[in-house]
Amino acid sequence: MMRGDVETDDVRPGTGSILDVVLGVWSRRKWVGIVVFTVILAAAATVAKFLPDIYRATATVLVERQNVAETFVKSSVSGELETRLQTISQEILSRARLAELIARLGLYPNLRDGAPIEGAIQKMRRDIVLELKGVQQTNGRSATVAFALTYQGRDPDTVARVANALAAFYVEENVRLREQQAAGTASFLRLQLADAKKRLDEQEQLVSGFRMRHVGELPQQLAVNMATLERLQAQLDLNAANQLRAMDRREAVAKGRSEPDPVGSAVTPDAAVGSLAKLKQELTELRRRYTDKHPDVIALKAQIAALTRDGADEKSEVTAAPPSARPADPPARLTPAMSKIDAEIDALKVQERRVQQQMAGYQRRVEAAPQREQELQRLSASYETAKELHASLSKRYEDAQLAESMEQSQRGERFRILDLAIPPKQPAAPNRTLLLFVGLLAACGAAVAAMVVTEQFGGSFHRVDDVRALTTAPVLVSIPMIVTEADRRRAKWRFCLAAVGVVLTLVVVVNAARYVADGNEQLLSMLARDAVRLAK
Repeated sequence: MMRGDVETDDVRPGTGSILDVVLGVWSRRKWVGIVVFTVILAAAATVAKFLPDIYRATATVLVERQNVAETFVKSSVSGELETRLQTISQEILSRARLAELIARLGLYPNLRDGAPIEGAIQKMRRDIVLELKGVQQTNGRSATVAFALTYQGRDPDTVARVANALAAFYVEENVRLREQQAAGTASFLRLQLADAKKRLDEQEQLVSGFRMRHVGELPQQLAVNMATLERLQAQLDLNAANQLRAMDRREAVAKGRSEPDPVGSAVTPDAAVGSLAKLKQELTELRRRYTDKHPDVIALKAQIAALTRDGADEKSEVTAAPPSARPADPPARLTPAMSKIDAEIDALKVQERRVQQQMAGYQRRVEAAPQREQELQRLSASYETAKELHASLSKRYEDAQLAESMEQSQRGERFRILDLAIPPKQPAAPNRTLLLFVGLLAACGAAVAAMVVTEQFGGSFHRVDDVRALTTAPVLVSIPMIVTEADRRRAKWRFCLAAVGVVLTLVVVVNAARYVADGNEQLLSMLARDAVRLAK
């Protein structure tokens, strides 16, 4: 037999249902559950009520493609749009730019009072969200056609102004970045073009100097040199024939004969006329290629003049001394005639040496032509390379100038604010309904857990089965609890003290929750990010 908190008279093994167990626990531990439920729900409701409202404003920026067809003007701004957007974002989110915006709009006063501005800058970076909007292309890649700039804060008018300011920053920074890149490309190509022009002039001077130093030895002059050699050879043959004829005349004069050798007189005039005609033909060809100041033209004209003069002297001699004439006084007439013939022979020998020297010079030109051709080919190859590079850079520089002009007139790819941010009417966070619902669930769960734990570790027996589970001694009878007047007074005092404690606990919890929630920027940002993820 046992007495205590056992309130059942049934000493036989019981088989109570789960509902009976739950109702029994509720009847004994309901105040514990009610207190825990009330405290937690009050804390959740306080947090939901005193969390500051957070507003979010969004400005949409449209990406307008190049107005001029790329077939006519190709932009010099390279790189993907997404990469340029990230570059612009880093520029806009820089410390100097955000510090200027924070100071101008008076943002984050609580973080700036008596504290470094870095905290406000970091907070603003977390409050700015860039979202790209693209379309799917045929190649599977997504092309960005617009992007949205979202800013969140505690004042609806302020978040709208900040979002619009950020959108304007993106538009201005994109224009500045594109103009800077286009101008930089044009400037770089201008320097490269000037350097290429300098190298081209140097190569041109090298080729021109080479041609001036080796006039007559160039490959394209080989045919003229060969023709000149043939002409000089013919002139040399004619000179040899004239020397033989002059020697024959001298011998004839020495023997007292005034008439020339019939063979020489028959052959020499025809050969002289043919050589003179050939020289005149060559002079005509040379004049087609060169001017009258060219050395070859001057030398050929001198040879024609000498040959013409020799022919005229010969004719005068023939006219002055016909074959039928006979010297009246041979000793008196021989000395001037032989002197004249000797002078003619000396002149022919001088002419022979001059022609031989000329032939040697032209022979050297012909022999040097292959070497000069190789040297000229090397110089010409370098010149052509420099010329092609200059032409290519010139074309690119012209394209860069057109691209720069297009960017300055803002006809290239540009950003345009499609939708300005407007002050939101309703806060975006926190979701108080969701917080209250979560708080309600948490309160219910905590109340049930508190009742179960209290029931489990309470230290009292409430059923006969609990006693049988603890000991093997038989339970004969159970006596219900006898409540005296003193027990009632003690229970009343305990209830009053418990109620006061619960009220004080509730007041402390509510005030603590209010202190935590009121102006808690970190908790607000965390709940706002959770709300954004839930909205997506």
